Amino acid sequence: MNASDGTPAVNASDTFYCMRLERVFDRCFADAFRTRLIGGADEPLYQPAKTLRDHHVLYYRGDHFASALHEVAHWCIAGAERRQQLDFGYWYVPDGRSVGEQHAFELAECKPQALEWFFSQACGYRFWVSADNLSGAVNAMADTTVFQASVLDQALCWQTDGLPERADMFFDSLCREFDTILSPRQLHFSTVDLA
Repeated sequence: MNASDGTPAVNASDTFYCMRLERVFDRCFADAFRTRLIGGADEPLYQPAKTLRDHHVLYYRGDHFASALHEVAHWCIAGAERRQQLDFGYWYVPDGRSVGEQHAFELAECKPQALEWFFSQACGYRFWVSADNLSGAVNAMADTTVFQASVLDQALCWQTDGLPERADMFFDSLCREFDTILSPRQLHFSTVDLA
């Protein structure tokens, strides 16, 4: 209970419960795109359907709210051809990347992370840019301000030009689910928020 007014206290884990994201995703995309969002995976993975009757499955890591938002961002960006390929046909070099591999990772991650930032704000959830290279080469783990600036630039571009269609639908549905009722143009994006 909230001591000041007697209302039940809201636990952050109740608010940012991944099943909420799965339900929103299902309402938006399960029928029209035959795709489901499912947690509990050791690693994120997109698995295209094996038959026309099956659903495509977008797995996110464990019960991690940010992982679910991030994987949905990848899915919202992937075109129809990519959505027919395992993990959208993307390469992934695990933690421990070289300088060149890290640069390629950041180029590929700029758009999904910018979109994840929109989704996070729609939920009232804290967004963190992830360079995802904790044990990489010393030079590959250098200052992330350039990557942060790239993510910010992409977010501001989408704020001006509009979100991709599926991303816009998911953003609106998240706003309704989490009672934020925002327009992308009302959001605030700044690298100060990423520190």
